[in-house]
Amino acid sequence: MARMTRPRLARVAAFPDFRLELEFIDGSIRALDMKPLFAASPGLAPLNDPEAFSRVCIGEDEGWTAEWPALDIQIGADTLWLDAQAQHADDENTRIFLEWRSKNGLSLAAAARALGMTPRTMSAYGAGDRPVPRYIALACIGWEAGKHG
Repeated sequence: MARMTRPRLARVAAFPDFRLELEFIDGSIRALDMKPLFAASPGLAPLNDPEAFSRVCIGEDEGWTAEWPALDIQIGADTLWLDAQAQHADDENTRIFLEWRSKNGLSLAAAARALGMTPRTMSAYGAGDRPVPRYIALACIGWEAGKHG
C-alpha cells in the first residue's frame, strides 16, 4: 500500500489496560500505551477511567482524530502516530525526536524550522528511514529547554 503523507485512522480499539490499537489507512497497526500520557497531559485525566476510556471512536472527520465524544476529548491521528512511534522506537535518539515533535505539536515544517533542517529530513527521521543522530536529539532537548527556560 502507498505510504501516508499524513497519518489518518481506519480503526481504533481500546483495551482494558489503557492501550489503544490504532490501524491507519495505509494498513499499518500500532499499539499505544496511554497511561504515560495521562500524567503528561492533564486534559486526558478523564480517560483514566476504564469505562470512559473504552468509549473511543474515530471522529466524524474521516479518521483525522480519535475521540471520546461524551468527554469532549479528541486526539489527532498524527499525534497518536507520533506517540506510538516514540513508544516503540528502536533507539533513544529516535524516541527523543518523536516525543519532542509530539509534545510540542510540531508539524514536519515547524520541526524543520526549529532545527534548521528540511521537512524531508524530518520525515525521514520520523518514518525510520534514517537514524536520528545524537546531535539532533540533543538539539531537541536544547530547543525545549530554551523555550521553557
